[in-house]
Amino acid sequence: MNTERTAATGGRLGLGLRLAGAALLAVTAAIHLDLYLTGYNTIRTIGPLFLLQVIVAFALALAVAAVGGRLLAAGGAVFAIATLGGYLLTVWVGLFGFREIRTTAGIVAGIVEVAAFGVLAALALLPTAPGAKSVTDRFDAVIASLADRLPGGTRGSSIAVGAISLVALIVLLVSVAGAGGTTTPVSSGGSSVLRSTTIGGVTVLTNAKGFTLYLFVPDSPTKSVCNGGCAAYWPPVKGPATLAPGVGGTLTTITRSDGTKQAAYDGHPLYTYIQDSKPGQNTGNNVVLNGGRWFEVKVAH
Repeated sequence: MNTERTAATGGRLGLGLRLAGAALLAVTAAIHLDLYLTGYNTIRTIGPLFLLQVIVAFALALAVAAVGGRLLAAGGAVFAIATLGGYLLTVWVGLFGFREIRTTAGIVAGIVEVAAFGVLAALALLPTAPGAKSVTDRFDAVIASLADRLPGGTRGSSIAVGAISLVALIVLLVSVAGAGGTTTPVSSGGSSVLRSTTIGGVTVLTNAKGFTLYLFVPDSPTKSVCNGGCAAYWPPVKGPATLAPGVGGTLTTITRSDGTKQAAYDGHPLYTYIQDSKPGQNTGNNVVLNGGRWFEVKVAH
């Protein structure tokens, strides 16, 4: 009687972990899909990687929910922690020329990925209820054998999964705490003199260091709607500013919602872009991000 009850409990626990793991994978896929559609699809290399993450995460979620098995659970756990690792790399040092900042979506996705790893790793190491079968029995047997060899057996493996999950969560929180994103940085470019340069045959406005300046289509001549996390990606240009000799157009100054002053050119509040790593780049041109489209500012003749 006790054996039957244990088997039933193990079966219910396995099903719960299986459905929870599938749901968590689907959630992280949905977050990445939203980010991809709202601007990350315009970022070279990173955009296709986001789309790949979405496809694989949804596929794994469906497979774990429909089929189950240790192999799929282990694969889902590895995928979740690898996705988290990729995010942390973009925060720490950047990846493929892209440097991530602290955002609510990134933090939520990271927490979901830690949870997905913990749940799916626990499922992969969970003792199989007597009589349980899987279409991946051969692979499951290998994983079960490895789990049995861990110090402490099932209890030891559970402690190990919990410890790894806790460490991953702490690393995530410490990393995002030290990343930019909560304040509104103001770009002055080292001085308030704005200049021009030619990129791809187009004369564009730059700050004093040669970094391309951008306009945000949803803005008005007197108001910037790029605040908070948006302003972390697109630092406003400090006002008042002046134009270098020979640069046409009209400069004005607006007051932002936080009371700081921002330079505006021909009725467009000005910004730099955090992903431009050196002068002469215009990686933010014609990008849809933070709820609107961005364009490099062309110099008036």
